[in-house]
Amino acid sequence: MPYLKTSSKENDKNIQLYYQDYGTGQPVVLIHGWPLSNAMWEYQKQAIVNAGYRCISYDRRGFGKSDQPWDGYNYDTMAGDLNDLINTLELTDVILVGFSMGGGELGRYIGRFGTEKIAKMVFLSSIAPFMLKTDDNPDGVPSETFEEFKGAIQNDRLGFLNDFGEIFVNYDDNKDKISKQQLHYNWTIAAGASPKGTLDCIDAFGKTDLRDDLKKIDVPTLFIHGDEDKVVPIDPTAKQGHEIVSGSELHVIKGAPHGCTFTHTDEVNETLLNFLKK
Repeated sequence: MPYLKTSSKENDKNIQLYYQDYGTGQPVVLIHGWPLSNAMWEYQKQAIVNAGYRCISYDRRGFGKSDQPWDGYNYDTMAGDLNDLINTLELTDVILVGFSMGGGELGRYIGRFGTEKIAKMVFLSSIAPFMLKTDDNPDGVPSETFEEFKGAIQNDRLGFLNDFGEIFVNYDDNKDKISKQQLHYNWTIAAGASPKGTLDCIDAFGKTDLRDDLKKIDVPTLFIHGDEDKVVPIDPTAKQGHEIVSGSELHVIKGAPHGCTFTHTDEVNETLLNFLKK
């Protein structure tokens, strides 16, 4: 299985990330959401490779098959991991696609490393630019919500992940679009993640202000978001990001939940590929 060594270390050992690399052509890098792994992109990988692109996906530190360090679950470090992947694989003209928490890596990557190697960006159900409710971000999510997440994970992580998995796809409204088996598969992926990483990432995706990072984006950018997303509200994220990033596009999927990759797969894939081909 392919692994890459990042430049960051813990106990004098480099953190290793698991990745998959399929196809040829312009590289498309997929960054998964919390608390899943690159396996969540199963139905996007096929579409991307079949459309003539090189599709690269990796497991964030602490998740999937990557190393599970104790620390480093902040966007500065995780954007550094993404930079290490791009440099190790010698990628240029890259299209970055970040789902949910993965949108944070996109934003902070640009904030730290710029767009020299980046051709396009896609924020899908993304937390960027800012999820937390503050005086200057009134449409955000109250801090208490994230603290409740953390408390539930510390008390009964596996029970929380089960309940969260249903909210992730608005299961009661989408039983005809996603199976119980898929929900269970998602749960097994999340259950295998680092408990410490699962906990620490909540502050990263919930409380990191990426507004200044997004102001530095100067490549074609697309925001895709469901208007029934009960996990990541659209106003402080996709809509605000669309306003910040000059010339960006916003595609709202009617009736779609947070996990639209599972419930509205055809529309997600069509929208994504149309943007890639422009």
